[in-house]
Amino acid sequence: MNVGNNLFYLRRLRKDMTQETLAEMLGVSRQTVSKWESGAALPEIDKAVELCRIFNCSLDSLFREEMDKMQDAYSRLRAEEVAGFRYAAYTVISTEPERDALERVFGWAREQGVGDPRVIGWDFPGLSAEQISVHHMHGYTAAWILPEGLAPEGLSIREQPTHKYAAIHIDRPFENPFVTIPGAYRTLDSFMRVNGLTRTETGVIPCFETAGDDMDVYIACE
Repeated sequence: MNVGNNLFYLRRLRKDMTQETLAEMLGVSRQTVSKWESGAALPEIDKAVELCRIFNCSLDSLFREEMDKMQDAYSRLRAEEVAGFRYAAYTVISTEPERDALERVFGWAREQGVGDPRVIGWDFPGLSAEQISVHHMHGYTAAWILPEGLAPEGLSIREQPTHKYAAIHIDRPFENPFVTIPGAYRTLDSFMRVNGLTRTETGVIPCFETAGDDMDVYIACE
């Protein structure tokens, strides 16, 4: 069973909750929590139910899932206020849209003499069922975060207000991108659930990733 590893993982998500704090919430000793995490003992059913209430997870997840899988790739799990910014975006719909979208916005920056632009991206959801299932296409939007005072002619400029996001850093995201990047979103979902944060899509970019050898993933919170 994975209870011990999962409890340790869930405590980390809850603003580094200590064993002492969790023990006080459950009415048990710190040594009892330590035994659960080391695998020397399992929580009784009433304590397991209470753990699920505290961490907003199911009994099945607590006892069977490997919640901490891929954690070595992730760091700086946090909630933060992202300052507002202006951006110009470009969307591509194809079988491999990411490269084309990113090349376009990096090209915009080069044309303006900006050598190290801040670029973000996110999946574009507005595809038909035929495009997805028959033609195996998907959409991707890349966006150049414009430097202060720069307003390039010919680009449609949008504004993102200051907003709260849950975020996580990924080391070497492209060594195994189809595992590591989706895993980061799942980890953020767990972090938000445990800490009572709710997703929002109203008036902001709902989620995005930074471009580069390392990556930060952001999900907008209410």
